[in-house]
Amino acid sequence: MQTPPRLDLSGITKRFPGVLANDQVSFAVQPGEIHALLGENGAGKSTLVKMIYGIMQPDAGVIRWNGAPITIANPKAARKLGIGMVFQHFSLFEAMTVLENIALGMDAKIPARDLEAKIVAVMQQYGLKLEPHRIVSTLSVGERQRIEIVRALLLNPNLLIMDEPTSVLTPQEVEQLFVVLRQLAAEGCSILYISHKLHEIKALCDTATILRGGKLVDTCDPAVETSRSMAEKMIGGSLKDIQRGEGRALGKPKLIVQGLSVPKDGPFGVALKDIGFSVKAGEIFGIAGVAGNGQNALLLALSGEVAAQNAEAIYVDTTCVGALSAKQRRLAGMASVPEERNGHAAVPDFSLSDNAILTARDRMGMVSGGMVNARTAKTYAGEVITAFSVKATGPAAMADSLSGGNLQKFIMGREIMQKPQVLVVSQPTWGVDAGAAAAIHQALVDLAATGSAIVVISQDLDELLSLCDTLAVINEGRLSNPMPVAGANIEEIGLLMGGIHGETQTPELSHAS
Repeated sequence: MQTPPRLDLSGITKRFPGVLANDQVSFAVQPGEIHALLGENGAGKSTLVKMIYGIMQPDAGVIRWNGAPITIANPKAARKLGIGMVFQHFSLFEAMTVLENIALGMDAKIPARDLEAKIVAVMQQYGLKLEPHRIVSTLSVGERQRIEIVRALLLNPNLLIMDEPTSVLTPQEVEQLFVVLRQLAAEGCSILYISHKLHEIKALCDTATILRGGKLVDTCDPAVETSRSMAEKMIGGSLKDIQRGEGRALGKPKLIVQGLSVPKDGPFGVALKDIGFSVKAGEIFGIAGVAGNGQNALLLALSGEVAAQNAEAIYVDTTCVGALSAKQRRLAGMASVPEERNGHAAVPDFSLSDNAILTARDRMGMVSGGMVNARTAKTYAGEVITAFSVKATGPAAMADSLSGGNLQKFIMGREIMQKPQVLVVSQPTWGVDAGAAAAIHQALVDLAATGSAIVVISQDLDELLSLCDTLAVINEGRLSNPMPVAGANIEEIGLLMGGIHGETQTPELSHAS
């Protein structure tokens, strides 16, 4: 008799006002199978997973567990079945210990001594190193993820759902995670694995189910697909390669940073410590790192939202801007895009025209005699919408009416089309689909080709390796020596991301004195 699938979804449908999130989705996950769930933001992955984990209920369709139809009323019921989930965003209390955090996540009360013994046994079984009495705030991101994994493994799960599990890990930590997942699968645990990193899907997964616009478009074998073919199925079209100009010559440094130090903001902030690098005209300079190592502090310091301790720490071309405000730095030729688009890069309840005014008013001539020219702002916002294929009703559309990916395209376009001398961006393709990401990458390459110096801060190492000329790694507020991307060693980058530092480099300032 054939063993039934561990999880079998049949015709699963979920509607929200104005949105059909899942439309007759059907697929099955076998015992011991590592099954990828792929799709761009808005494809319906999160909604589907929430129904499997009991956070919400389907409007139509049947969920079968080991062959039997079942209603998963809530997450506690899911865990009782043996369904565990490791979320992309960890839910941990930083001031508490590993043991205390795990205890809070358990449905049954277990004496602390017994729970600690169980935790140690699970860690030994799967090679997960953690000290149960360490305070969470002292742990790396990879170590924090292990807490969530151990908490899920204590359930002895039959199905483990993992949502973007490697987005904040070093390459070495990714390999360690894959060892654990393969061991779990070998023991019969099914794994539903959500990731946008398609080379990882090829390396790890047995099957891939691909969603687009809430519908299932394909179930395929990742081993016989290419990363490109899976991406094209996700977006429903061809993926364009980045077109770089042949024989590109870089110019003189346009951004020079030397001895940049900034104290940490609050108890969990990260101080910047003697940051130094330079970016030439036409160069794209990437800064890699695990989340929470000072990336946001660096963006704020470069853009002028936070003052540097040393006024001469930052130069744009030959202009010392370290003591200047964000507006003054924009007038000197700098533009920036922060990581958080809602409330930082854009005001949600402002129109796209008004959001264009916020950063482009001076460079794009939107202000005359102290008065804003609304027509100029509207025209510019319309040009950005057209050039970057932003799905919006027009310049009058409110920012919060756009999807996250479309708002990101508008924000990136708003800055790129100002043709700044220096552009600093953090997470440029966060939450956009593969086609839009390729368009943003091409726009950055085209801007660099005009002679702009570009800094890209990203957690996505693949993005940096495909886009940048030069790469450095930030860890605990320190920056490694820059390295040419052409000769970059992935293992070395991973070690730097994990905390092995090179000496910081102080760029030459002879031309700026």
